[in-house]
Amino acid sequence: MTSFRYMHLDVFTASLGGGNHLGVVVNAQDWSAEDMQRFARWTNLVETTFLLPPQDPKASYRVRMFTPHKEIPFAGHPSIGSAHAVLECDLVEPRDGLLWQECGAGTLPIRVHGSGAERELSLLSPAQHIVNSGHDAHPLLSAALLGVGSGRLPPALVDGGRRWWLAEVSDEASLRAWKPDHAAIGALARASDSMGLCAFARSTNADYQLVVRALPAGAGIVEDPASGAANGSIAAYIAQTEPNGELARGYQVSQGREIGHDARLVALIDGGSVWIGGRTHTVINGSLDWTLQD
Repeated sequence: MTSFRYMHLDVFTASLGGGNHLGVVVNAQDWSAEDMQRFARWTNLVETTFLLPPQDPKASYRVRMFTPHKEIPFAGHPSIGSAHAVLECDLVEPRDGLLWQECGAGTLPIRVHGSGAERELSLLSPAQHIVNSGHDAHPLLSAALLGVGSGRLPPALVDGGRRWWLAEVSDEASLRAWKPDHAAIGALARASDSMGLCAFARSTNADYQLVVRALPAGAGIVEDPASGAANGSIAAYIAQTEPNGELARGYQVSQGREIGHDARLVALIDGGSVWIGGRTHTVINGSLDWTLQD
């Protein structure tokens, strides 16, 4: 049995315990893919990541990401959390305000704003394109949206490596009170080869301008408390459809309260680029005793 440094993080948190869980094994260079998968299955977190020395000379570090069932090339909150762990462990220093994360999707930039408890990290979202839009864009869409009124923008299927149905709801109160039909959303996700449905509503709250509920039935998840990838899709959709609107340069998001969380994400829209970020809190910082397979 060998000891490794292990961190359990609260990613995109607005208040303690409000964000998305992430487990990070810091010194994982001796772990095989089978070891990583076995440990990720044991943690049973949505994702567990493993930090490694970079192979790309440009990269600050390398990360591999695992769900309990498989390795994935990229995801939002595991990227932000892994970057937080790298900085907390003093493994690297930002270069010109950036970290460069090497992962299955390539070497991606992460912006570093501030330091310590006030530090925020922002990840450049993949380019997105609208596959289809409109209330009649899919025959199963109306059933998935049953119970909520439409907002300003029409529903759309957006693809940025992960496909999401996006739907603006008429107002914050309606979205927060909505009881989604998860079976209908799952049927839509399977029929359209998408993650599921991400609903959002504009808000007049002083602390955030958008409320988001991510329902990734296509990944077998009922509701996600804090979704970097889904919020990247929403920000790109808003930037494309309302380039001169009040949200066109960025905004803050409240997510997860309907399932007992309290996440805060920040969307920064810079020209054609979308950055999604927020704060991460270290909940557990200790050692992991684990036996690697021969």
